[in-house]
Amino acid sequence: MNIPLAVRLAFSIAVPLLIVNRGYKKKSLNLSGALSSLVVGFVLTFTNFCFFSALLAFFVSGSFVTKLKADVKRNIEYDFKEGGQRNLVQVVCNGGVAVAASVLYLVDVGCREQPIDFAHEFNASIFSVAVLGSIACSSGDTWASEIGSVYGTSPRLITTLRLVPVGTNGGVTIVGTIASLVGGTIVGVAYYVTMVAIMTYDMTLDKYPSQWPIVVTGLLGGLIGSLIDSLIGAKLQYSGYCDVQRRIVHEPSSTTKHICGRAILSNHGVNFVSALLTGFVMPVVAYVVWKYV
Repeated sequence: MNIPLAVRLAFSIAVPLLIVNRGYKKKSLNLSGALSSLVVGFVLTFTNFCFFSALLAFFVSGSFVTKLKADVKRNIEYDFKEGGQRNLVQVVCNGGVAVAASVLYLVDVGCREQPIDFAHEFNASIFSVAVLGSIACSSGDTWASEIGSVYGTSPRLITTLRLVPVGTNGGVTIVGTIASLVGGTIVGVAYYVTMVAIMTYDMTLDKYPSQWPIVVTGLLGGLIGSLIDSLIGAKLQYSGYCDVQRRIVHEPSSTTKHICGRAILSNHGVNFVSALLTGFVMPVVAYVVWKYV
């Protein structure tokens, strides 16, 4: 979609500013999280409006599920933050991969919306799905952890399937797994709706392959990303039960009984690596999906 550069620039500054300001006032973001979100929002919006829609869907839905059952989460989460505020580190770990893929897209394609078409626009499609996949991963993992921790029952460690306490890194539930599908699908739908609207406006619907696999890609990105996050968390993030705090903690101590994992990555580190791996995996998955539709 060929939007005048001045208009695209103005939109990319004004809209993220309004959204971030609202998030800051509602305590979904602290100051560092707000400032870093402005950068992430600007880069993705300026590059491709579909990237903006996917990011917005993640931010809005993620903020909503994070605040669900806050009283319950306060008692089980080691690093619980009132209002679910995101800071600089969280924003970078959840959005950094998408920004990097967006910059590659911007350099190779430019600032415009390009339908997914592996046959004729291979690089653009790879970078687009990398953005979509990384955001879907973050959304799916957020939904899985926030919903699964309060509505899921009998979590099992993903590596051994043994029962573990709620809040254990790598613990998965049926409810949480379903939630990861929902989180990824929301991102995929937002991207797809924006793409179809742009293609309809430009009257290019018949010139490109069907775009509905975008929704499937978002769904799979949410699921795969969540499972990758759980696997890494179970192996590289420490989980132990503290007899003093009577909850799961992520740091070993003399009062803590080890459950699983090693103290190599923090939760933020796990999120970043998961988004990075999903960003690499999903273009391959999407290529296969589009090949057979």
